[in-house]
Amino acid sequence: MKKNIIYKISFLVLLTAATTGCKKLDLAPENKFTDANYWTTTDKASVVLNTAYEQISNSGYFFTNEAMSDNAYNGRGDNNGVASLAAGTYDASLGRLKGEWGDHYRGIKTCNIFLENVDKVTAMDATLKARMKAEARFIRAWHYYMLETWWGDVPLIDKDLTIEESKTIARTPKAQVVDFILKELDLAAADLPVNTALAAADRGRVTKGAAIGLKARVLLYENRWAEVVTECEKLMNSNANGTYALFNSYEGLFLPQNEYNSEVMFDLEYLPPAVGTRYYTDFRDMAPLSVNGRLNAIAPTQELVDSYLMLNGKRISDAGSGYNESNPYVGRDPRLTYTVVYNGYQWKKADNTVKTIYTKPGSDPDPSHPDEYSPGSIASPTGYYTRKYYDPTSTPADFGSGLNLILIRYADVLLMYAEAKTELGQMNSTVWDQTVRAIRARAGFTDAAALTFPAVSQDEMRQIVRNERRVEFAMEGLRIFDIRRWKIAEVVLNGWAHGAKFGPAGVDNGYIRANQRTFDATKAYLWPIPRDERAVDPNLTQNPGW
Repeated sequence: MKKNIIYKISFLVLLTAATTGCKKLDLAPENKFTDANYWTTTDKASVVLNTAYEQISNSGYFFTNEAMSDNAYNGRGDNNGVASLAAGTYDASLGRLKGEWGDHYRGIKTCNIFLENVDKVTAMDATLKARMKAEARFIRAWHYYMLETWWGDVPLIDKDLTIEESKTIARTPKAQVVDFILKELDLAAADLPVNTALAAADRGRVTKGAAIGLKARVLLYENRWAEVVTECEKLMNSNANGTYALFNSYEGLFLPQNEYNSEVMFDLEYLPPAVGTRYYTDFRDMAPLSVNGRLNAIAPTQELVDSYLMLNGKRISDAGSGYNESNPYVGRDPRLTYTVVYNGYQWKKADNTVKTIYTKPGSDPDPSHPDEYSPGSIASPTGYYTRKYYDPTSTPADFGSGLNLILIRYADVLLMYAEAKTELGQMNSTVWDQTVRAIRARAGFTDAAALTFPAVSQDEMRQIVRNERRVEFAMEGLRIFDIRRWKIAEVVLNGWAHGAKFGPAGVDNGYIRANQRTFDATKAYLWPIPRDERAVDPNLTQNPGW
């Protein structure tokens, strides 16, 4: 799909073809998007649909969203508003709120335009047209899922609006929006192909499995456990809805040579800089400076590092875990090394050589010691950098990468299933082996104590499964959604976010105090409706407390 979608995506093509009536793809309504002559060929319809694909999300949100959670800290500026959101120092005027609201409604508008007009292309193959409609329904459902997750009640718009209609937009109850999303995903799944039926040129397009996976996630966020089980089993127990499996290497899952592997269900598509203009450079502000990072903007926290188990399956605080605070990265879950860069880290470079990363003050034999923790410097404010999503084929000067960013993968299906079964009181050794054990084994655990089904209470199992989600998806942007739906944000986002044990010995046992945060549970579980949106539309009510 990289060729078919990214190469063909062009607002210029779309806007040039639609010279009458088209101003801009945003929420501002127009009487007519194109003239009657635009919708004449499959290629022209594809340009609009491909634009909708480009509007799904962006690399900035993908990478910085983690810093809204307790997994990471944005210590340089306020990238995408995540520093303000994490610290609780924002209101309805925050630019991120207006930006994301607008991004999603622009995407919805594109899908609405496509769905209203594609039937005018009379020469299009009927099966292809049905598939393309299903793709647009999925993308529109994705946008509404994001909107209702952040804001709760949001305007539900399923057609391109006229100017008169735009003056009466009001917020639709969240339950009604969720119902719309679920129905749209069912309709989409009915006409989407399974992943194995896609031609190589169409890889990356939405599939039946992606629609089912997204439906499971929407239901998960609503605590509709039995329905989560039903949707996950559609993907776990049969190939009728797609063929998926855990990729055989956790490290390899995020490498460019393994794009479109068996675990990927839905991703954001990019092209390498040498091929096109759709690439990203976000990783240059996450990587160690000694391997050509520019500065550190997003840094993993000590809280994330502490969440990784020992190889024997014990938490670092458990008796008999073997954890040594003086040598803290030995004997840990292998996913730690594939995700987080710590002091003494062996960084594998693109040329297969290895560079040792020194983050502890005074440890680097190089007098320039670029990666060492130093308050106020451009180095990491936590003493940690990021490894996951490092692309060895990226451009050396700026980490320009065309590596796709995975939005839904099969491991999520397995852990959604494990969580739902736990909440229903149905977790047993069979479910455990299908889910947590399989994921840990793929990660590199071999100790029977870490792999064998534990005889614990429901609450203890809940904590095990939740922690498994945390470490499996660390630095992939899912943690913020999990802590919000679990209603634990006021616990994990109140107080200090910490870094490595490089701070004053008498403060927090020497762990760096990186950022003090506040989460007001009386209002912060919903974002405020953007101030500028309410100024334009007086029918938009505000969320409680804002």
